[in-house]
Amino acid sequence: MNQDVKTSFYYVYVLVSQKGNKFYIGFTENLIKRIAQHNNGDSLATAPRRPLELIFYEAYKNKYDALRREKYLKTSKGRTTLKTMLVEHLSATNK
Repeated sequence: MNQDVKTSFYYVYVLVSQKGNKFYIGFTENLIKRIAQHNNGDSLATAPRRPLELIFYEAYKNKYDALRREKYLKTSKGRTTLKTMLVEHLSATNK
Protein backbone atom coordinates (compact mmCIF):
# COMPACT_ATOMS: atom_id res chain seq x y z
CA MET A 1 0.00 0.00 0.00
CA ASN A 2 1.28 3.45 -0.90
CA GLN A 3 2.07 5.33 2.33
CA ASP A 4 1.73 8.69 0.56
CA VAL A 5 -2.02 8.21 0.24
CA LYS A 6 -3.93 11.12 1.73
CA THR A 7 -6.30 9.86 4.42
CA SER A 8 -8.00 13.09 5.42
CA PHE A 9 -11.64 13.79 4.72
CA TYR A 10 -13.87 16.82 4.37
CA TYR A 11 -17.16 16.68 6.24
CA VAL A 12 -20.61 18.08 5.65
CA TYR A 13 -22.61 17.86 8.84
CA VAL A 14 -26.04 18.61 10.22
CA LEU A 15 -26.63 19.72 13.77
CA VAL A 16 -30.02 20.15 15.32
CA SER A 17 -30.72 22.61 18.09
CA GLN A 18 -32.31 21.08 21.13
CA LYS A 19 -34.02 24.47 21.53
CA GLY A 20 -36.53 24.58 18.71
CA ASN A 21 -35.38 21.69 16.47
CA LYS A 22 -33.64 24.01 13.95
CA PHE A 23 -31.04 22.59 11.55
CA TYR A 24 -27.54 23.95 11.13
CA ILE A 25 -25.60 22.67 8.11
CA GLY A 26 -21.84 23.11 7.96
CA PHE A 27 -18.54 22.04 6.45
CA THR A 28 -15.27 21.18 8.19
CA GLU A 29 -12.02 19.27 7.94
CA ASN A 30 -12.15 18.26 11.63
CA LEU A 31 -15.62 17.10 12.62
CA ILE A 32 -15.00 16.41 16.32
CA LYS A 33 -13.26 19.75 16.90
CA ARG A 34 -15.94 21.68 14.99
CA ILE A 35 -18.84 20.17 16.93
CA ALA A 36 -17.05 21.00 20.18
CA GLN A 37 -16.64 24.61 18.97
CA HIS A 38 -20.38 24.81 18.25
CA ASN A 39 -21.32 23.43 21.66
CA ASN A 40 -18.79 25.66 23.45
CA GLY A 41 -20.40 28.74 21.92
CA ASP A 42 -17.40 29.55 19.69
CA SER A 43 -19.65 29.89 16.62
CA LEU A 44 -21.79 33.03 16.50
CA ALA A 45 -24.28 31.30 14.19
CA THR A 46 -25.14 28.57 16.68
CA ALA A 47 -24.20 29.92 20.12
CA PRO A 48 -27.76 31.02 21.01
CA ARG A 49 -29.18 27.65 19.95
CA ARG A 50 -27.06 25.43 22.19
CA PRO A 51 -27.02 22.58 23.02
CA LEU A 52 -26.63 21.07 19.57
CA GLU A 53 -26.70 17.44 18.52
CA LEU A 54 -24.94 15.94 15.50
CA ILE A 55 -27.62 14.02 13.61
CA PHE A 56 -25.97 13.46 10.23
CA TYR A 57 -22.68 13.76 8.40
CA GLU A 58 -21.08 12.78 5.11
CA ALA A 59 -17.35 12.41 4.43
CA TYR A 60 -15.72 13.37 1.14
CA LYS A 61 -12.16 12.92 -0.14
CA ASN A 62 -12.49 16.02 -2.30
CA LYS A 63 -13.02 19.42 -0.68
CA TYR A 64 -15.02 20.83 -3.58
CA ASP A 65 -17.42 17.87 -3.64
CA ALA A 66 -18.09 18.49 0.06
CA LEU A 67 -18.60 22.22 -0.42
CA ARG A 68 -21.00 21.56 -3.30
CA ARG A 69 -23.01 19.17 -1.11
CA GLU A 70 -23.13 21.70 1.75
CA LYS A 71 -24.41 24.35 -0.63
CA TYR A 72 -27.11 21.98 -1.93
CA LEU A 73 -28.26 20.95 1.56
CA LYS A 74 -28.73 24.63 2.44
CA THR A 75 -31.28 25.05 -0.38
CA SER A 76 -34.97 24.41 0.17
CA LYS A 77 -34.74 21.23 -1.94
CA GLY A 78 -31.72 20.10 0.08
CA ARG A 79 -33.53 20.66 3.37
CA THR A 80 -36.46 18.64 2.03
CA THR A 81 -34.02 15.86 1.12
CA LEU A 82 -32.61 15.93 4.66
CA LYS A 83 -36.06 15.76 6.21
CA THR A 84 -36.87 12.76 4.00
CA MET A 85 -33.59 11.02 4.84
CA LEU A 86 -33.95 11.64 8.58
CA VAL A 87 -37.70 11.09 8.91
CA GLU A 88 -37.39 8.45 11.64
CA HIS A 89 -35.03 10.52 13.78
CA LEU A 90 -37.08 13.68 13.37
CA SER A 91 -40.37 11.97 14.15
CA ALA A 92 -38.87 10.38 17.27
CA THR A 93 -37.62 13.74 18.56
CA ASN A 94 -40.97 15.44 17.97
CA LYS A 95 -42.91 13.05 20.21
